[in-house]
Amino acid sequence: MEKLTTNEIRKKYLEFFREKEHYVMESFPLVPKDDKSLLLINAGMAPLKPYFTGVKIPPSKRVTTCQKCIRTGDIDNVGRTKRHATFFEMLGNFSFGDYFKEEIIPWAWEFVTEVLKIDKSKLYATVYLEDDEAFKIWEEKTDIDPARIFRLGKEDNFWEIGVGPCGPCSEIHYYKGSDEIRTTEDFIAASDRDEMTEFWNLVFTQFDKDEEGNYNLLSSPNIDTGMGLERMATIMQGVDSIFEIDILRNVIDKVSEVTGKTYGHSKEEDVSIRIVADHAKSIAFLIGDGVLPSNEGRGYVLRRLLRRAARHGRVLGHKKQFLNEIIAAVMDSYGEAYPDLLDRREYIEKIVDLEEKKFHETLDAGMEMLLGFMRETEGDTFSGEHAFKLYDTYGFPLELTEEILLEKNMKIDLDAFRKEMNDQRQRARSARGESSYMGSENSGIDLLEEPVSTEFTGYHALETEADILFIYNDQHVLDQMESGNKGYVVSDRTPFYAEMGGQVGDIGTISTEDFTAEVIDTKKSRNGNTVHLVVVTEGNLVPGKALFKVDGHIRRSTERNHTATHILHKALKLVLGSHVNQAGSVVLPDKLRFDFNHFQAMTDEEIRRVEEIVNEEIQKATPVSTDIMSMSEAKTSGAMALFDEKYGDEVRVLSVGDFSKELCGGTHVRNSGEIGLFKIVSEAGIASGVRRIEAVTGMNSFRLFNEQEAVLAELQQLLKAGKNDIVSKVSSNLLEVRALHKEIEESRKSQSLGYVDELLLKKEMINGTHLVKGEVVNVEAGDLRDLTEKVLDKLQSGVVVLASKGEGKVNFSVMISKDKVKDGLHAGKLIKEIAAVAGGGGGGRPDMAQAGGKNPEKLDEALDLVSALLMK
Repeated sequence: MEKLTTNEIRKKYLEFFREKEHYVMESFPLVPKDDKSLLLINAGMAPLKPYFTGVKIPPSKRVTTCQKCIRTGDIDNVGRTKRHATFFEMLGNFSFGDYFKEEIIPWAWEFVTEVLKIDKSKLYATVYLEDDEAFKIWEEKTDIDPARIFRLGKEDNFWEIGVGPCGPCSEIHYYKGSDEIRTTEDFIAASDRDEMTEFWNLVFTQFDKDEEGNYNLLSSPNIDTGMGLERMATIMQGVDSIFEIDILRNVIDKVSEVTGKTYGHSKEEDVSIRIVADHAKSIAFLIGDGVLPSNEGRGYVLRRLLRRAARHGRVLGHKKQFLNEIIAAVMDSYGEAYPDLLDRREYIEKIVDLEEKKFHETLDAGMEMLLGFMRETEGDTFSGEHAFKLYDTYGFPLELTEEILLEKNMKIDLDAFRKEMNDQRQRARSARGESSYMGSENSGIDLLEEPVSTEFTGYHALETEADILFIYNDQHVLDQMESGNKGYVVSDRTPFYAEMGGQVGDIGTISTEDFTAEVIDTKKSRNGNTVHLVVVTEGNLVPGKALFKVDGHIRRSTERNHTATHILHKALKLVLGSHVNQAGSVVLPDKLRFDFNHFQAMTDEEIRRVEEIVNEEIQKATPVSTDIMSMSEAKTSGAMALFDEKYGDEVRVLSVGDFSKELCGGTHVRNSGEIGLFKIVSEAGIASGVRRIEAVTGMNSFRLFNEQEAVLAELQQLLKAGKNDIVSKVSSNLLEVRALHKEIEESRKSQSLGYVDELLLKKEMINGTHLVKGEVVNVEAGDLRDLTEKVLDKLQSGVVVLASKGEGKVNFSVMISKDKVKDGLHAGKLIKEIAAVAGGGGGGRPDMAQAGGKNPEKLDEALDLVSALLMK
């Protein structure tokens, strides 16, 4: 057996199946497309589900991939075992109703024994107990010793998930032991001893399981195979752990170098080293595929991985930021197979740097909160709700909380913590929405299951005569649709652009001499059909020839905005930096919305500069051209592609002169001058590391200027100033207002301080403690705290409790001198009970606390409680 690198195994696999007439597809992004059932791609076949279910037509009936995958369900095992990982690659070959068992079993044996040259004496195969067909093919179509083929039950060799497509499977195993395997029992025993490594699963999807549990034969059976690349590499490189294969050992060594810890010297440190190495891979690929850290969904997965890796850096004694040094090793290992990772290197490193820095800051803030919670805790059980708040708000790892508490002989209420975690997961699932097998809501537009190839003529024409092939509504396919009814139309040709890539669908009309239907939108159904959403306004709509006419005014306005987004994208890169990438867009007739990756708000000067660059390109009236080319040619030409798009072999490359070049299937102006004028309306943050620009073009820019002129004219009248004097007039008025505010504030503070001596006259002695309590009028929360402090300063020893009403609420402030805190008094606990009387809540430190209540009429009752509480 030849020792192969991980990259060589990947290449050999894909090339082998290319020679078997398979279409080699690039890995899909980790973020699922049009599939709500998955948070992240977690299996090789996951992104191919639309092809297996017939929702979409595959590019070929034979496909092979090496798919990036993320699984975090057993994250607690990562680093602690030899085989668990959050990121892995799955090699697979797939047949969509083409070949079946008779082909794949001999091919699999050929690849393993002739290409990889694995010793046949080390190989075993398993088949499903009742699958005589597969057993016979192994026996007759390969030269495997039949004594090395074992029949196993449903649990091991039958693939199914509830109802739907399913079938038996056959697995190929590598034996690392030395004992002779003669029986099924011997085989199972070797597997239990971890001496038998299953490395390739061949799934024969030949049944459709119904609700009654019946297995019905599929008319077109499929093949779905999966070979874990990392697991295969352990075999080909003769190592016991995925962390020792070449591509990952490079990352392990980098962690050791940066932290100063030697891998293999300490079991505990090795766990942390493996966690950092594994998570660094996942972090790089997730960010590279457009995921950003957040507190929900896949962003939460990324944040958790990044913070867990940073935390284990601290466990290894490394207190400074270091993850980008590990990310660099990931780039070195995976850049050859995934060049996009290298293209996005600067962007990935920037996100990691910001998030790691934020974690180190929140870790310090979390420590303060943790210590505060510990002071409030009675007994030795720490609140699970508090542990979750630390975890959720500050990214405070549960393990760190447990370690600190252990030093104080305290433990966490883990049941309460898990409940909070489960509640959060339920909220995340609800946010993703209920889903069907394909993970998206069933709707009327998807009623027509038959795929229809509709020729798009709208790049060059706004009118086309076409055949109406299907008419349907939310419930049925129809022979005709009567006037006044709504429904859907699918045709053989159309000039109507279906909503894609951020560009909204066209509107217009479909008509003959006998009927007219208004097209109110155009969309793509799940199976890729171009669907016209229509309302019949005259006559009865029937199949047959009709005139399809796009609303030209709306289309041209949309095209102006679409081409403007391309110019804007390039201008942002020039002004803000090459890290800027499109994170989403919406192109409407009246405005455009452009989301992009950036880490802080744009300055006024940056916005002005971007507007200037875009308008300069517009004024040049540069030709806008489209070229059809292969994906490799497009990349070579320097065309930009989007993070989350999956492109075919041939792509459309949209060029605005020499200024901008992007992959785009939308419609555009003929030259940049048609855009007219570009104006940014707003710039704001919408998520961590994502900004949004809204802008207008053409006549909408003109209308915006008119609106702003009207506002200026109104300001002139209100301020009684000329247009050029408005700024100085407003500045003068603001200075005057600020001066008046300052006078009022000083007067209010002077009034509140006048309460000090008055309050001290009401001093009383309760259970050996001086108490000053009372209501003060027209004192805000901040001033109330200052007043409480002033009273305590003069009192020197004791308790001060003050309250003030205001706008349907009441504020409380409690302060206790240090000597009384030592005696056991606690301001936070005291105010909690006081505020509860007034329908509120709060807390704080032992020496100082503030709270609010929503029932100001209960103020006197709340203050009366203070004396009783001090008597306890």
